[in-house]
Amino acid sequence: MDFANEKTQSNVTVRLAVNRIDQNLPSNQDPQLILFTPGEEISTQPDFLRGHGTFVDEQEVLRASVAGRLERVNKLISIRPYKTRYQGEIGDVVIGRITEVQQKRWKVDTNAKLDSALLLSSVNLPGGELRRRSVEDEQAMRRYLQEGDLICAEVQSIFADGSLSLHTRVLKYGKLSQGIMLKVSPALIKRQKTHFHNLTNGACLILGNNGYVWIGANVADTDRSEGGFTQDLSRVNQENREVCARLRNCILGLAKSNILLSDTSVTYAYEESIKYKVHELLQPEVQLDVSLLTHQRLMI
Repeated sequence: MDFANEKTQSNVTVRLAVNRIDQNLPSNQDPQLILFTPGEEISTQPDFLRGHGTFVDEQEVLRASVAGRLERVNKLISIRPYKTRYQGEIGDVVIGRITEVQQKRWKVDTNAKLDSALLLSSVNLPGGELRRRSVEDEQAMRRYLQEGDLICAEVQSIFADGSLSLHTRVLKYGKLSQGIMLKVSPALIKRQKTHFHNLTNGACLILGNNGYVWIGANVADTDRSEGGFTQDLSRVNQENREVCARLRNCILGLAKSNILLSDTSVTYAYEESIKYKVHELLQPEVQLDVSLLTHQRLMI
């Protein structure tokens, strides 16, 4: 076979180690923001309350047990680490994946130290019926949710061992259909009144407090009369696919630059990325450019 007459086109970007891009944005750091390292002294005053990330040594001195920033609420002092597993709070919106079907409950991976539990009594049955769960309902659990399914739920309570109990009784929760799931640091998710957003570009965005982000392929109203177990498996057109892919690359770029994720920051990044092709958003130089422009708009 003669390879001499064949024409191949390939775009390969080669970078030397010295030319790698630093994606840490220059920020006007809050002068009140205090960082502590493990073992560093926090306070010697006796009238404090010890919070998470702290301990008291033999000399009754409050010290940090993790690396992070200081948070003070009245007399309660705690250290919030920058990188940690998700520690749930009641009312948090989370995205998870079913890992196991057990007796009267599903085990859900929510990026926490322990798998969360979704009880059979904490879901809406098809038809929206409010009744006691029977043996037939327990036998049909795998028909509702099975291993590998993605769901959106809310933290209902916290067990004694720290694991979370979820519920999907509200109609906006339930099984997720077609889209893209991303994993970022939970510290980058900005806490808001709502974490469900219908963007102007036609996609839906769910920012889970546990660091899982869901980009829905469309915002069509799904039939919630089946208790949130139905899925829209219709074909997604090319335009919606490109919108989801662009949003994915924008969110990854913002996460690399440690910009808090909200509907506003994601929308700004999407608008600033229009001048680039979707695949170009994977390049560090392009990600830094979009992140800088987004950061500037957020600071206005």
